Amino acid sequence: MSKILLQGNEACVEGALQAGVSFFAGYPITPSTEIAEKMAEKLPQTKGVFIQMEDEIASMAAIIGASIGGAKSMTATSGPGFSLMQENIGFAAMTEIPVVVVNVMRGGPSTGTPTMPSQGDFMQARWGTHGDHPIIALAPSSVQEAYDLTITAVNMAERYMTPVLIMMDEVVAHMREGIELRTPKEVITRQRPTATPETYRPYQVGADNIPRLAPYGTGYRYHITGLYHDETGFPTNNNELIKSSLERMHAKLTDNLDDIIHISCEDTNDADVIFLAYGSPVRSARFVKNKLQAQGKKVGLIQLTTLWPFPHDKLREIAGETNARFVVPELSLGQLAGELEKSVDRERIIPVQRVDGALITPQELEAALKGVL
Repeated sequence: MSKILLQGNEACVEGALQAGVSFFAGYPITPSTEIAEKMAEKLPQTKGVFIQMEDEIASMAAIIGASIGGAKSMTATSGPGFSLMQENIGFAAMTEIPVVVVNVMRGGPSTGTPTMPSQGDFMQARWGTHGDHPIIALAPSSVQEAYDLTITAVNMAERYMTPVLIMMDEVVAHMREGIELRTPKEVITRQRPTATPETYRPYQVGADNIPRLAPYGTGYRYHITGLYHDETGFPTNNNELIKSSLERMHAKLTDNLDDIIHISCEDTNDADVIFLAYGSPVRSARFVKNKLQAQGKKVGLIQLTTLWPFPHDKLREIAGETNARFVVPELSLGQLAGELEKSVDRERIIPVQRVDGALITPQELEAALKGVL
C-alpha cells in the first residue's frame, strides 16, 4: 500500500471517516482546528453532517444528541474547550451514549500556550468530570497512530457504549509523516435491541453489562436522564440500584481490559532501565533506547497507547520481573509518574518533566541516566 503525507490532525479525520463517523460538531480552537476544517470539507462528501457550534458546551451536547439518533459522532478541542465539555462528558458516561472526543493538548492552565505541546490534561481525562465515572482514553505518538487509534476509539465507543477520549499532544497533531490509510480490520456499530417497542427497557442488560439503546426515531420510546435511573431510563433513588448501576458501568470496561488496554513493550525483559511514555515523548525515548542499546546497554521502552483505564496490573507484573529503573518523560509536572507510583516503588522512578512548551530532547533523557547505567 502506498503512503500519503498527512498531518496528525488530518490523519485523525481520515480514521474517523473510515470508522463511519457521520456527524461532527465543534468550535475552532488551536491546536485542533484542522480537524474541524477537514471535517467541514469531507463530511458533506459522504452525506455526513458538520456543524460549527457556538462553543464547546454546545458541541458536546450536539454530538450526544446525534449519537442518541444513531449517528457515530465526534468532536475535537483543546484544553480550555475540554474543560467546558466536562459536564456533558459525564452525562454521556452516565447515559451510556457513545461519542468520541479528541483533545489536542496544549499548555495550561487557562489560555496557557495555545501553539505549544503539553500533556497536562492527563489527569483531567480521567477525573475532569465529577463522580466515579468510567472512561477510555487513548494517546497516539505518531501520525499513523493518530489514524489507527481514531478507528479504535470509534469502535470502542460503539462496542462499550461509552465516551472515548483521544489525547493527542500538539506535536503529534501538527507533525507530518507518511502513513498508510489501511482498511480497518473491523468497523463496529452498536448493537440494536431485540425486544419489541412494547417490552423494551433501554438499560436492561445481559452478561456483558452493555445496554442496547435504540436510536430515537426508530419506533422505540424511552427516557434518558443524567440522574441515576432504572432499566426504563427513569430516575431512581433506590440505594441498591444506584450502587449496582455504577458498578455495572465500570464492569463493562473492567471485564474487557484485555481488549481495551494497549501497551507496547520493547526489550523490557532484562532491561536495567525502562522508559515509560506516551505521545510525543515516546519518540525521544525510543531514539535514546536504540542509541544506548547499540552501545551495549540494556534499555527498554513501554509505550502507553491506552491511558485510561491505566494498566496497573501489567506494569506491576513487569516491575516484579525486573529490577529496572523506570524513566518517565512527560510534558507535565509528574502526572504520569505519580500514577505509576501505584504500580512501581517511587524509588525506582526517574521523572523527566518539561512544561515550558518545548519538547523533551534525547539529550535530556541521556542526562537523566548519568550514574544509572
